[in-house]
This record gives sequence, C-alpha cells and structure tokens, in this order.
Amino acid sequence: MAAAALPPFGHIFIGEKWRQSPLVSSLKGGGVKLLFESELGVADFHLANKTCILYVSECDIVAANSYKRKLVLFRNASSSFQKLVLVENTRLSEQYFSTVQKFVMFDLGLPLLPVGGQAEASQLITQMVLGDGRDNPFRRTASSRMLDPAVLAVVQQVPGVGRIKALALLQRFCSIQRLCNAAPPELEPIVGQATAQQIHNFFHKPTAAGT
Repeated sequence: MAAAALPPFGHIFIGEKWRQSPLVSSLKGGGVKLLFESELGVADFHLANKTCILYVSECDIVAANSYKRKLVLFRNASSSFQKLVLVENTRLSEQYFSTVQKFVMFDLGLPLLPVGGQAEASQLITQMVLGDGRDNPFRRTASSRMLDPAVLAVVQQVPGVGRIKALALLQRFCSIQRLCNAAPPELEPIVGQATAQQIHNFFHKPTAAGT
C-alpha cells in the first residue's frame, strides 16, 4: 500500500503493531472501522481527512526510546497529509512533557495534542474519523491548513483561547510554528493583552535541564 493512500470515510488505516492494544479495542467500541496495514511508514494512523498521526507513548518518553528520531522522520516524510502528534501526558511522563512539547512544536513545527492514555486517544481519533463526513465544513476548506481540525484543536489547548480566538489567530499566523514564535505585542490586537501573555507563556514554558 502506498504510504499516502486514503482509507474510506468512517475507516482508519492503523499500523499492525496496534492490533492487540487497548486503543484498538476502544476504537472498535466507538464504531470506527479498522484496516490494519504494515506499510504506513513512520505514522501509526492514517485518517480519511488526510491526517496522519504519530503516537508518542509514556514508555517512549520515560525510557527515551528514540522518540526524537522517530519524530524527525515523521516530520521529514514526504506526504500530502496533515501531520499530528499525540503525546501521552501522564503522572509518570508529565515531568518530561514540556521538553517533548518544545521539541515537537518549536523545533519541528508539528501540531501536538496531549492525551491521558490510549483510551483518551481513541476518543479523539473516533471524533476525527466519525466527524469527517462529506458535510463537514472543515472539508470544504481542506486546502487551507489553518482550518484543519487537528491544528484548530491544538490552538484551543491554550488557556483563554476558545474556537473564535483560535480561528482569528490562525488566520493571522497561518501555522502553529508562527504562532509559537509570535511576541505578545503581535498577539494583543487579536486577543487582548491578558490572553496574549497567556499564549506566550503556554508556548514558552521553562523546560527541565535548561532545554
């Protein structure tokens, strides 16, 4: 199978290594049709809305299990898909999360969504798959990355930023990376002084060991 192949609507291509996982059990329970593939490249999941997902687990983070190399390969992979990284943020991995967040969002310029585990990840993926019908308004603007549901969801993770502000920010800055690099004075005309500072603080949290 070509790495950029699209699954049918309501289906998901998923890597063979996930076949016996709790995430797969949850996806089946949520009504998603699973198509297991061994040739997805670095990605773990391909969705019909042209999103490919890489999953970084708690074990990957705590054990430093070459996850940075995998992320770089994921970023560099030639694909027309919108890339999204799901990262487990748990009690065990939370002390490392800001370092992972900085690497994914600042250094690689990839959108990141934190999840509490495989059950939460399956809920998110199910929403993306089953919410991707042909009448989905996001599909009518699929050529515009700024309205991609995954990117929009990332921006809405920032405290004080709802859907309207997230849309306004992405209309101005076009990408997560540009938004990360924006200074508070650039943000203030769009969201106001207080929220501008919250956005800046969110993307520039101090990380461990001076990273």
